[in-house]
Amino acid sequence: MKIMTKILLLATTLILAACSQEPEQVTVRQAQAIHSGEECHLCGMIITNFPGPKGELYIKTSDKVKKFCSTRDMFSFLLDPEYKKQVKEVYVHDMSKSHWDKPNDNYFIDARKAFFVVGSSQTGAMGKTLASFSAKTDANAFAKEFAGQVHAFEQIKIHML
Repeated sequence: MKIMTKILLLATTLILAACSQEPEQVTVRQAQAIHSGEECHLCGMIITNFPGPKGELYIKTSDKVKKFCSTRDMFSFLLDPEYKKQVKEVYVHDMSKSHWDKPNDNYFIDARKAFFVVGSSQTGAMGKTLASFSAKTDANAFAKEFAGQVHAFEQIKIHML
């Protein structure tokens, strides 16, 4: 009986200790509207001067958003070995709901959940770009109309850009 009491007392102590610890603070930042005159973090071009989906991301050590004139530029930054593990949140325009010529900032989505069409005939700020979609069916329809291959976020590699 003494052993059971000790085990029960130890288990209760561990549970209470776990409950008293401060939870880790997790801050999720949201995509921000792209304003006229803002420059691409990678190339310096004026973001709103060009068609096609744009990208934004936050690195773990800063609350300042980095905005990109195209998903291609965003992936060029994101896939750079120097930054790859530093990126926390990544957002792209959802072209399922937005017009190619003027993407709507109300339709940013988590890029890690998006589907991308690589190699389409549609161009963005830097020429060829990656079309981003929340729905795989929309990405497939876009690829059928404008060519290209559909890939999930984690399948995008630097040589595809």
